[in-house]
Amino acid sequence: VQLQAYGGGLVQAGGSLRLSCATSGRTFSSFAMGWFRQAPGRERECVSAISRSGISTYYTGSVEGRFTISRDNAKNTVYLQINSLEPEDTAVYYCAAKRSSYNVNNYYIVAGQYDHWGQGTLVTVSS
Repeated sequence: VQLQAYGGGLVQAGGSLRLSCATSGRTFSSFAMGWFRQAPGRERECVSAISRSGISTYYTGSVEGRFTISRDNAKNTVYLQINSLEPEDTAVYYCAAKRSSYNVNNYYIVAGQYDHWGQGTLVTVSS
């Protein structure tokens, strides 16, 4: 499966962005999805993840209440709504897909668990 992330840009602190990740193929519903980010000089971290079913979601503490992950299995797309952006959110954001054959309600937060990655979209937040 191929992933294409887009929607990043330059925004002022307090602003919002909606990141999208479109996937190829007809098996999107077989994949749990995740959004990761990597800032310069820092390790890649999982900011949010969603199960195949969309029922279970995860947010890292620093984004909880500001980020919302969702998926549209009919459109083969996962979204990350980012509100109340802070300069610390500046990073390249990557979407990732993990084929999940067993529990449709599992999400995954470790980068090594994912099978496929998008190319990343840059989010820059000015203060």
